[in-house]
Amino acid sequence: MTAFSLDPAQTAWCAELRTLAAEILRPLAEKGEAGHVNRPLVAELGRLGLLARLFTSGALDLCLMRESLAQACTEAETALALQGLGAHPVHAYGTQDQRERWLPQVADGGAVAAFALSEPGAGSDAAALALRADEDGPDGWRLTGEKCWISNAPEADFYTVFARTTPGAGARGVTAFLVPADRPGLTGTPLDMLSPHPIGALAFDAVPVTADDVLGEPDHGFRVAMHTLNLFRPSVGAFAVGMARAALDATLEHTAQRDAFGGKLRDLQTVAHQVAEMALRTEAARLMVYAAAAAYDEGAPDVPQRAAMAKLLATETAQYVVDAAVQLHGARALRRGHLLEHLYREVRAPRIYEGASEVQRAIIAKELYAAEEAS
Repeated sequence: MTAFSLDPAQTAWCAELRTLAAEILRPLAEKGEAGHVNRPLVAELGRLGLLARLFTSGALDLCLMRESLAQACTEAETALALQGLGAHPVHAYGTQDQRERWLPQVADGGAVAAFALSEPGAGSDAAALALRADEDGPDGWRLTGEKCWISNAPEADFYTVFARTTPGAGARGVTAFLVPADRPGLTGTPLDMLSPHPIGALAFDAVPVTADDVLGEPDHGFRVAMHTLNLFRPSVGAFAVGMARAALDATLEHTAQRDAFGGKLRDLQTVAHQVAEMALRTEAARLMVYAAAAAYDEGAPDVPQRAAMAKLLATETAQYVVDAAVQLHGARALRRGHLLEHLYREVRAPRIYEGASEVQRAIIAKELYAAEEAS
């Protein structure tokens, strides 16, 4: 396990990000409409240079950005992360023409990206996806089927879409395509979800794509998906750590000020021990996230295992910490508009998306047994 601590420059940058999130980004987020892309917020992330860093930073910098923004403005964190998730395959696997057309627009906030992997019958089991890419001429396909639970859909400007080009080949028969939103036959529907960020379903009715739209190589799209998820899974953990820290900070303030039983709430041993446990788990999750990100940046061979561990521990920890914070705040935390009411809705989804907690445990076990057999 990598021994890890932030240097002074990184610590100062994180503090600057939290300030930007609180003073500039949060007011824009509050003007947005739940369930819709907040384009002014995305544009401001571009103006501040944060979106461009998605394509120049390593996994650790991505984690620091997501954790810091989440601590002060979850909407800004999510907008940044979704731009990165949707556009990273273009950055890593796109042709020069694809990169030149789309990445500058993503970086300045002018184009909204989306990552379209999940389907009604294939969520965490990505290799089982059923969206068909039927051959249409010598270098073309027609996409037919559905995608579901797609963040930024149906309002994104382009989608990284994963479709089956070779039936019956499992993970080896999937191709990644860059599909602009204005392609004929592509329609979408918004979904009303617990968390406030935009999520929708996409319908593909013989949507035309060509070899110019392929990301990477035909039938090698599963590699594109897994490479992207291995990068972003630790940073999902960072998002969770940011929410846990925000909940912990709110709890420290509340329990230090709240009068109860002739003293302050913090004077009750059961409360103090609960707060200590919240802090302990949050710090442990943060260190695992940083270690997984550092391993990715170093090209370590056990990145899939570390990324899965980081996402699993951090998202489960954030759920625990936010729930404990709500309990210690009492009924006030359940009022619409309270920070913890907001975090309570936000914290549930990360345990499901980009691989549910059960899938992360399966990945961890698979990697452990593979290492044992290789030794």
